[in-house]
Amino acid sequence: MNPARRCSALLSQLCASSRGGSTARGAFSPAAASASEGARYTDRGGGGKGLRPSGAPTTGIAPVCPMGGSSSRLFGTLSQSLNSAPLAQPDLFPEENPDQDLAEIHPDQLLRECEEALQGRPARPRRDLVCPSSMVPHCHKHNPSIRIMQWNILAQALGEGKDGFIRCPLDALNWQERKYLILEEILTYRPDIVCLQEVDHYYDTFQPIMASLGYQGSFLAKPWSPCLDVERNNGPDGCALFYRRSRFSPQATAHLRLSAMMLPTNQVAIVQTLNCQATGRRLCVAVTHLKARSGWERLRSAQGADLLQSLRTITSQGGGSQSEAGSGAIPLVVCGDFNAEPSEDVYRRFSSSPLGLNSAYKLLSSDGQTEPAYTTWKIRPSGESCSTLDYIWYTHDALSVECLLDIPTEEQIGPDRLPSYHYPSDHLSLLCDISFREGPHRLM
Repeated sequence: MNPARRCSALLSQLCASSRGGSTARGAFSPAAASASEGARYTDRGGGGKGLRPSGAPTTGIAPVCPMGGSSSRLFGTLSQSLNSAPLAQPDLFPEENPDQDLAEIHPDQLLRECEEALQGRPARPRRDLVCPSSMVPHCHKHNPSIRIMQWNILAQALGEGKDGFIRCPLDALNWQERKYLILEEILTYRPDIVCLQEVDHYYDTFQPIMASLGYQGSFLAKPWSPCLDVERNNGPDGCALFYRRSRFSPQATAHLRLSAMMLPTNQVAIVQTLNCQATGRRLCVAVTHLKARSGWERLRSAQGADLLQSLRTITSQGGGSQSEAGSGAIPLVVCGDFNAEPSEDVYRRFSSSPLGLNSAYKLLSSDGQTEPAYTTWKIRPSGESCSTLDYIWYTHDALSVECLLDIPTEEQIGPDRLPSYHYPSDHLSLLCDISFREGPHRLM
């Protein structure tokens, strides 16, 4: 059997095992929506890389408009707004786990299938795990590190229908192969927690596949996703958060619709409070995607302020275990595409927050205070854009960063920039290993 077909059959089998049954999906209808680790893998650093020191119409009434028309946006607004109020209310009860009955597949098997399906494409850029010069590699069997991935994977509908990557061949964005590039990146590094943005294939691809790999997931769509403007879309895009079931148990989940000046916006966040089974300590993880485009800096700042206020409330509700008693708050990690350079006000809000957050990727710089030169690099009709927009924030007094996945060079990215045949998104994945800091009472 052709490798791509064999891999596709494997994915189809996994997807059919999910609650939705059949994987066939037509264009998403906004109207219908309103009705409706224990063990860690030793080779997940990317092929044995070691550490190195750093230096179709939806209804008969309102057809979906191709390439960003306004009719479906208005229709989506009307239908989705019926469900907008509950989004701001945290769910303080642990999520039920509907995926425990799914047969798990070994990640090495699926990784091999992905590699076979991608034989006709160039290899992804080689990236190394880097140990910050100020950090001593951590090794403690009672406090194993936690690997976290942050990635805007590029919504399929936006990549093909709206974003205008003029140097990227349309064939490179073909979902039947691009999805394997995305899965290959995740499987290569085997994160314990995965935070994604622009997910518009959650239910038919990522939820069943990740469940079969041993992850529990949560998804929250944008209320008025621009994907719905694209003909033959697969539904709204949104944020997704996955955690390894063998490593964490859920404590609480909050689905938030971000506000600005007390008005609800189109941006969302998922906040998951987890219990680390290896240490007995709690960790709060958030994923978000703030408003895009220049000219919206004040809105992004307001959205960031709203998210920080929610995170202060959520993390202060815990603090009950003995190991958290000193600070009275749950350690926090915030992953996201902030659509904001470090010079923006929303970045300053996070870096000066009372939550005590630090940006992990600053640790790659020689002074430990400078963000990477870019986390996204693309060419659109308006020109070339090379920007730092993606971040992993962490509570620096409670958590320690042990290593990070480095940033590909300009040569590795290539003259046509991103996305491309060898990389599936216009944003680079970020990844770091963190661990709980040992309090004095734990060192005695």
